[in-house]
Amino acid sequence: MLVLPFLKITIFELVGAPSERIFADEWNPCRSNSWAKHHSSNSKNFSSVAMRASYSSMKSSSGLYEKSKSVWIWTENKEVLTASVERGWNTFVFSSRHRQLAHEWSSIALISPLYVEEGEIFDSESKRVATIFEVSNPQELQQLQPAMGHAENVVIDLLDWQVIPAENIVAAFQGHQTKVFAISKNHSEAQVFLEALEHGLGGVILKVEDAEDVLQLKDYFDRRNEVNNLLSLTKATVIRVQVAGMGDRVCVDLCCLMRPGEGLLVGSFARGLFLVHSECLESNYIASRPFRVNAGPVHTYVAIPGGKTCYLSELKSGKEVIVVDQKGQQRTAIVGRVKIETRPLILVEAKRDSDDLDQHLYSILLQNAETVALVCPHQGNGLQKTAIPVTSLKVGDEVMLRVQGGARHTGIEIEEFIVEN
Repeated sequence: MLVLPFLKITIFELVGAPSERIFADEWNPCRSNSWAKHHSSNSKNFSSVAMRASYSSMKSSSGLYEKSKSVWIWTENKEVLTASVERGWNTFVFSSRHRQLAHEWSSIALISPLYVEEGEIFDSESKRVATIFEVSNPQELQQLQPAMGHAENVVIDLLDWQVIPAENIVAAFQGHQTKVFAISKNHSEAQVFLEALEHGLGGVILKVEDAEDVLQLKDYFDRRNEVNNLLSLTKATVIRVQVAGMGDRVCVDLCCLMRPGEGLLVGSFARGLFLVHSECLESNYIASRPFRVNAGPVHTYVAIPGGKTCYLSELKSGKEVIVVDQKGQQRTAIVGRVKIETRPLILVEAKRDSDDLDQHLYSILLQNAETVALVCPHQGNGLQKTAIPVTSLKVGDEVMLRVQGGARHTGIEIEEFIVEN
């Protein structure tokens, strides 16, 4: 039973033919009990024309969650058209009075136009793609419940509340073949719909007149796509451990919990970032804090989404970082709080076996405390320690390192001559 506040919603019912689908996953024809009578005489199949942005962005208790997401664009702005097509989103929705605009755009770009006319949506061959329904109360919204043995493809236009209705719809349709879309008026709304209850809706129709919303939504997909890519980590051998003086170190508290073997990539030089373990491990003197990484002094680089870095001093609530484990698996996490306090530091230097000592030295300063540790190489036998506290670290120990380009401009890797010591 869906329990929602009073809201007004426009519903689009999408009908697709599995035999004509152009996507990797199924696009099934379907009917709910409440709509079957209305459409039994005039339903038609069509080849779905949605361009799809696929990503695998979240982990549930059962493992990595993967799902394709659809993006359609509804706009009258040519800059939005250009930005969308350049990013692979080719399906555009037009009102019936803008058919000439659709014709003009089709002559300059390869797009798939859809038209809204008299409460229905048609493709360029005048085949009905969607029927529009308006829902003005929670009781009518309950008709979106998937019927047993059926699969529905619907698009909802939430005109009032967004988060709670989207979550309720995701919960109601979870485990069913139904694919649910939502119209969003900006990239932030789109992200809400795509992340509702972790799994999110099946896609969005981005109805905007500002190209920046397209750029931001594509950036969101790109960051989520990074989760599929394993980061290349390498072993480095510790060659020096030395107690240093006092410094302002940064504790990064995230809005998620980390598991043993996970942490943040940080380092004094961007060319080599150490995997610093979270405080998720139990100890005798202090409770575990699985949301925290004691990451080093304020000058230290930290890896963030998009292959970029920033200084620890630049982190603040709401910013994203990447959490990485021993195997290089990564995920994005939101910073909830940053604490900067003066503490005693310890210097750690390391190198790879293949590196020239004079040219490829990697360094990090960390708080000199038992709860601060560097992640060890993964052995796979269950006997190897996950991390070594810096207070126990000694020359010859192996730790995990991320080697990359050292030259940076505002956190973006660039090609230039640079010397850092």
